Amino acid sequence: MQAVGRPEPLSDSAVVRLWPSRRPLAGTYHHRAVELVSGWHRHELHEIEYAVSGVAEMRTEEAHYLLPPQHAAWIPAGVPHCPVLRDVETIAVFFDPMAFAFEHDRPLILPVPSVLREMIRYATRWPIGREVPGDEADATAFFGALAVVVRGQLAQDAPLSLPVSDDPVIAAVMEHTTAHLGEVTAASVCRAVGISTRTLRRRFPAVVGQTWRDYVHQARLVRAMALLSEPRRSVLQVARTVGFESPAAFARAFRAWTGEAPSSYRQHFRR
Repeated sequence: MQAVGRPEPLSDSAVVRLWPSRRPLAGTYHHRAVELVSGWHRHELHEIEYAVSGVAEMRTEEAHYLLPPQHAAWIPAGVPHCPVLRDVETIAVFFDPMAFAFEHDRPLILPVPSVLREMIRYATRWPIGREVPGDEADATAFFGALAVVVRGQLAQDAPLSLPVSDDPVIAAVMEHTTAHLGEVTAASVCRAVGISTRTLRRRFPAVVGQTWRDYVHQARLVRAMALLSEPRRSVLQVARTVGFESPAAFARAFRAWTGEAPSSYRQHFRR
């Protein structure tokens, strides 16, 4: 993961318009990214982006989100965001805010149960760039049902985000920290950024609202949640990769963060 500061204000040209001349009320975009796909933009539509495979990332002005498989990002209309897609497959569903009302006006990461997953896959028969066909009444009815399921799931916000900062020093600290979670220490990050440990202890909480050690702990658990979704990684491998000294310490911290053990969390993805 890499930290990111606040982006420059977006111009009208950064608004991505997805519909053709005859505008549908909702539609999908199925994307497979091999090379890096990134860039700040916003939509005039509500979006829910489901990670089919791989771990996608999304950045907003307020937070940095991870999107592991079987999770989706909710992005309200008009919110500037920057997806970071590489070697992932995603399906995005778009809703016209004039036709579909949602109460949540901030980005969220939510788990995707099987019913929502299958509905999103089925919805790919109606891409957002289509010219409105004769079966548009069926599409509108289906997306109406899909919107009901999405509204219910929006209450299940998953703790898969990290704070960001527009302070260049703190942003550099965040970037180095998340890139070296397995072995990072206060001394090593201060050497890398060129500040004293005293400056780190004082400046980081003053800017971010939490200590650097709390940030490291949160970053390790957020990354662990994403890595546990990968079938070839064991719980022990994940614990070591993100910097926990023992599986027991990792299990205690993970249960306190998510409410369940790493092994049971991982079983969700195996099923």
